[in-house]
Amino acid sequence: MNSAVSFFYFLSFLTILSAVMVVVSRNPIHSVLYLILTFFTLSGHYILLNAQFLAAVNIIVYAGAIMVLFLFVIMFLNMKQDQEESKTNLTKIAATIVGGTVFVILFGAYRKTAIEPFNPQTYDSQIGMIESLGHMLFRDYLLPFELASILLLVAMVGAVLLGKREIGERHF
Repeated sequence: MNSAVSFFYFLSFLTILSAVMVVVSRNPIHSVLYLILTFFTLSGHYILLNAQFLAAVNIIVYAGAIMVLFLFVIMFLNMKQDQEESKTNLTKIAATIVGGTVFVILFGAYRKTAIEPFNPQTYDSQIGMIESLGHMLFRDYLLPFELASILLLVAMVGAVLLGKREIGERHF
């Protein structure tokens, strides 16, 4: 087994482990730190796929700016264990059903995926580079790109509204 394959398996194991720790961690700060580790390992996958620009953007934007925003919101909300509402059994059952459904959908999509073998005659070395990425992003995927930016804007406004609640007020 060559070094690229072994590095891929190491990164995959580390990505899955840190992603599980994001969900399992009880402390929100630890969860954010594990998410940063997940973003770094995903950047390693991008480098293995010859997408250096995506790797750099992933580290700068997600592991940098977005995670600072997440940490700010967590600290701004000042979440304490004694104020946290206990989750009912109905909520736990609903979360289990939704998680199982997502797992079944992803597993079904994985089974239907066909990976073509490497063909040197049709290999394009520009895949993942800035120019081809820009053409695809702003030509084919302009609407999802703009919708994602609107979604992030709405999330920031929601975080500010949640943080500005009055003392003694539980919900809006």
